[in-house]
Amino acid sequence: MTHYSAEGALSVPTGELIIGLIAFACVVAVLLKFVFPKMEQTFAERRDAIEGGLKRAEEAQAQAQAALEHYNAQLADARGEAAQIRENARAEAQRIVDEMRESAHAEAQRITQRGEDQLEAQRRQVVADLRAEIGQLSVQLAGRIVGESMEDDDRRRGTVDRFLDEMDQMSGAQAAAVAADESTVSS
Repeated sequence: MTHYSAEGALSVPTGELIIGLIAFACVVAVLLKFVFPKMEQTFAERRDAIEGGLKRAEEAQAQAQAALEHYNAQLADARGEAAQIRENARAEAQRIVDEMRESAHAEAQRITQRGEDQLEAQRRQVVADLRAEIGQLSVQLAGRIVGESMEDDDRRRGTVDRFLDEMDQMSGAQAAAVAADESTVSS
């Protein structure tokens, strides 16, 4: 119980004060011996877990950054390689087109030359056939006009060749005259 002294202050019995202090010291001792170390250990573990988590997060972030840089480098390499492949494909396509053009041009020239050769051979054949036919007709006509036989092959051939040469000279002169007329008209 509580006792009042003469001055009106509260006085506590000494025995209770001692028991209270002993009880308080026991509680503090139990707390210091068992509870506080356990709490300190828990706080240390939690701090280590947090610090370890932060460290792991920093390491993971550093790894992610390195992976990102590696990915970007690979992507840049792939883009460069793709551009090189595209350029090579364009060059190859152009080379193929050029080869095809050259081949087509050569084939066209070959076909044109073959056609010209055939035309020249046909022209020569036609000229030879016409010379022979004109020669026969000329011999028959000359034989009728002259009244003598032109059956001698050498004589007949010489006469026909002279006649055809004169015709060629006349046609050459006419072609030159026509060309001269055209040049004066176009001037």
